[in-house]
Amino acid sequence: MTAAVSQHPLGLTVRPITGPDEVELFNQLPYAFNHEIADDLRTGRRRPEWLWVALHEGRTVARAGWWCRLGDERPFLLDVLDCAEGHQAAGRRLLGTALGAVVAEGAKPPQYVRLVPGDWRADPAVRPGIDALIALVEGQGATPFVERLRFQWNPGTPLAAPDPRLAFRAVAGREELVGLMAEVLDGTLDAHSLRDLMTMTPRQAAEEQYQDEMEKYSTPRDWWRVAVLPDGEPVGFVIAAKNSYHAIIAYIGIRPAHRGHGYIDALLAEGTRILAAVGVPRIRATTDLGNTPMAAAFARAGYVNVEREIHYDWT
Repeated sequence: MTAAVSQHPLGLTVRPITGPDEVELFNQLPYAFNHEIADDLRTGRRRPEWLWVALHEGRTVARAGWWCRLGDERPFLLDVLDCAEGHQAAGRRLLGTALGAVVAEGAKPPQYVRLVPGDWRADPAVRPGIDALIALVEGQGATPFVERLRFQWNPGTPLAAPDPRLAFRAVAGREELVGLMAEVLDGTLDAHSLRDLMTMTPRQAAEEQYQDEMEKYSTPRDWWRVAVLPDGEPVGFVIAAKNSYHAIIAYIGIRPAHRGHGYIDALLAEGTRILAAVGVPRIRATTDLGNTPMAAAFARAGYVNVEREIHYDWT
């Protein structure tokens, strides 16, 4: 991989930023993550060599940025991609050059994820710009993977009363949680999990997700709750946590034998109650557009669909 400055016939300079001193240059194009870029650089979730700009007469006309989880050595997502109106050719030059530098030769590029308004397809003020970005990644070989709904719970929203059928206890440890995670993959509607199951056993997929996600949460483990029946049999679990940006409902799962009884509402309410009790300013959660039962549960619990994510993948 290289990070050399590239001069192009369009009069462009395509290069990564030099460091924190060029965050403002990178942020000349607007997007929801701009206010996080400087802190992400400081904490290691982004690196200067992963933040690329295309400059025309000293102005940023296109940019691409990758992000990783704390402790990762390689980028996990391409989550910033912007192109000024009328500069689609610059965007193509930028993305092609940056992918060649950031992604190791022969490696699969990380997913592209873009936040979009919930009604983006029907909004003539928004759709052309998003379609232009989609064209850029599709031009580099990416294909649609999944669209996800992003939900938010705000303080003051009423909390459901506890379900008298269930009691809650802390997760006993890694082994119990991984076992439950593997079990609830039976019948999953989650696109990422379904993809994992094409090449892994449920146990392997659960182990990988635990290691890549759950293990990285620094918030209290007693926020991870198992719902049990009066005889102690586990019904499901909910993982409440804080990531680097928000309080979140990270995972909810119902064991296959206990689905269809409305337990999802009790699990979501328990996770929400745990986070609300510590005074978080908001709670975020996501689910696939096709996971209509989970989306309906969020709506019943007072979560509002604030936006969507579109995911593109390289095969």
